[in-house]
Amino acid sequence: MTSILTNNAAMAALQTLRSIGSGMEETQARVSSGLRVGEAADNAAYWSIATTMRSDNGALSAVQDALGLGAAKVDTAYAGLESSIEVVKEIKNKLVAAREAGVDRTKIQQEIEQLQGQLKSIASSASFSGENWLQASVSTPNATAGDVADAATVTKQVVGSFTRDSSGNVKVQSIDVELTSSNVLFDTSGNKMAILDQEALRANVAKVDGVYYDAVDSSVVDSTYAESANGVWTDAANTAFYIKADENKWVEVTDATGAPITAGTQTAIASVFADGTSVTELDISDLGTAKTNLGLAATASDEEVIDLLISHVDRQLEAATGAAADMGSVAMRLDLQEDFVNKLSDSIDSGIGRLVDADMNEESTRLKALQTQQQLGIQSLSIANSASENILTLFR
Repeated sequence: MTSILTNNAAMAALQTLRSIGSGMEETQARVSSGLRVGEAADNAAYWSIATTMRSDNGALSAVQDALGLGAAKVDTAYAGLESSIEVVKEIKNKLVAAREAGVDRTKIQQEIEQLQGQLKSIASSASFSGENWLQASVSTPNATAGDVADAATVTKQVVGSFTRDSSGNVKVQSIDVELTSSNVLFDTSGNKMAILDQEALRANVAKVDGVYYDAVDSSVVDSTYAESANGVWTDAANTAFYIKADENKWVEVTDATGAPITAGTQTAIASVFADGTSVTELDISDLGTAKTNLGLAATASDEEVIDLLISHVDRQLEAATGAAADMGSVAMRLDLQEDFVNKLSDSIDSGIGRLVDADMNEESTRLKALQTQQQLGIQSLSIANSASENILTLFR
């Protein structure tokens, strides 16, 4: 039946054309945005996952920046340690030269003082973003007056990673860098427990393979002692007395003559460290004072004093070398972590893409097909609309 009121063919063609138009809008949106899932209505589950992972990836980008900042701080500290090692080597060389009889030690001391000033300059300049890892408070005074300061640890943290567990809980993980008397050049607490401001032990104390001995009787000193008066520790027999010189290191207490202090004289705690003998304070132009501070006998020669100073500088040089090795290991770890975070970020981007990215080859093909269908739909609607015009011929 042909009707001028209801054109079923035109309505069918129009419905098809509307469907094609909707499909074209969707496809064009995918082509223009590059996303198959651009909003929650497209696929709520995939959209939710992608949105969360994009947020996490933004956090990882901040982690990358933090790792770069941390690596810069480590590199600065490492550069300072490397430079300090070279200067300490030169001080050691000057001391060896001063060992030769007949040399002008005053002139050599002038050169040493310049090197000592350079060490302080290096340590104070090794700062990045307001942080200096070569100068830190790495000790705290003991409560007992006259006792040696306790070692302390300053922990620096570098943001290392951002993680989300299966329950959705997030956590920022950090890489800890511990600053101690073994890797800091100057102790800002004033207790002189760092590498370059630590003074030499008095002459009656020897160190072999990390264990302290009394140079008189070579008795092994360990930590199996009970605390006695004035911060002095005594053995079970109450016949010898010791003081804690550093963490887990013990030195027998002696009097001014170098003799071990007994129960009757232990109230006078002898100095464990020799004043003015640190790498940045030693002075070979006044060996008499150094001899007294080191606890050497009055008959000791200048060469013996210099030998002790050379030994001390060499030990601190080893300590600085070890500190540089440790800092280099931290730098290597940060480099590895930075590389891992970069790869992790790329993996997350790839995973998000698998969920929501549009296949541009497929979408472009679909768009071309829809454009063709649209043209055919328009032609079909035109034909359907022209059918009613044919009715006019019946009335001519």
